[in-house]
Amino acid sequence: MSSQTPDPAKPDLTAPPALRRGWTTGACATAATRAALMALWGEGFPERVRITLPRGERPEFALSYTAQGAGWAEAGIIKDAGDDPDVTHGAEIRARVCASGGGVQFRAGAGVGTVTKAGLPIGVGEPAINPVPREMMCAQVTEMAARLGQVPDVEITVSIPQGAEIALKTWNPRLGIKGGLSVLGTTGVVRPFSCAAWIASIHRGVDVARAGGQTHVAGCTGATSERVVQALHGLPDHAMLDMGDFAGGLVKYLRKHPVARLTIGGGIGKMAKLAQGALDLHSRRSQVDFARLAARVGVAGVAQANTALEAVQMAPDVADLVALDALATVRALLRDTEIALDIVVIDRAGAILARAQ
Repeated sequence: MSSQTPDPAKPDLTAPPALRRGWTTGACATAATRAALMALWGEGFPERVRITLPRGERPEFALSYTAQGAGWAEAGIIKDAGDDPDVTHGAEIRARVCASGGGVQFRAGAGVGTVTKAGLPIGVGEPAINPVPREMMCAQVTEMAARLGQVPDVEITVSIPQGAEIALKTWNPRLGIKGGLSVLGTTGVVRPFSCAAWIASIHRGVDVARAGGQTHVAGCTGATSERVVQALHGLPDHAMLDMGDFAGGLVKYLRKHPVARLTIGGGIGKMAKLAQGALDLHSRRSQVDFARLAARVGVAGVAQANTALEAVQMAPDVADLVALDALATVRALLRDTEIALDIVVIDRAGAILARAQ
């Protein structure tokens, strides 16, 4: 059989469309800061503003909002998160600049949160503007002040209209960030459907729990398992880690930053995947091995089950074996740490099917 070399001049109609990347809130705040400084220091507001990101990319942003008064200027940019399902996509990120008493100072405007718990990269009482966005904005002040002969003493107030409402859909309330969103980003770029942001949130959740003296934390795959585990152990909100599908991301971080006790909770399907050694529990990246379940429980018909819950209905011992095997998977990943571990397996309604510890 002969094969043909694809014609590079013709589009491959079978290939999935490329996902469009976007820009972080930190990149938008930096671009807004630059535009506002241009107006404050006599250049006027541009229609579009270009910045350099930490890895050298030079995106250009259109201004969505401008305002100016005696001794201050403000610019806004609509965040474009590309094809990433980011709750802040479409939000307007504004930066207001004015002279300060010395150096660059940051303020939280409406819709930007304030840190109230230790364990985050920013100190308690500070506006929730992360270190890299701060560095990016400071770099704009330094560069433009030198070019325009200005003193680089600037107060930057970042605000996000409707940010307080949007923040309720994020981890911020649980992490102790009150009043709004965080200004985030380490590269300035949002890569579509990246796992990195979620895993970073898990890590920050562990940091906040540890800094607050919490010795027992729980990672759960969803809202139902979280509700069950929290009630079962009487845990406070800041002990509950939104693990989602990223069991490996949570457990590997705890191996280096341990607590006294860890509970992993989830539905029978995801726990079955953890039991067979999968550390990413998403349906596109791991599947339940029903033949393995059948062999473990000694019931051949389980191999024909369509779901893990159906397997439990065929052979109730499946749930207990899943809990024990999931315990073994996590225990092996924790290696020689002294973290006490327990597993809670539930059904869709939230009933506990099995526990192992």
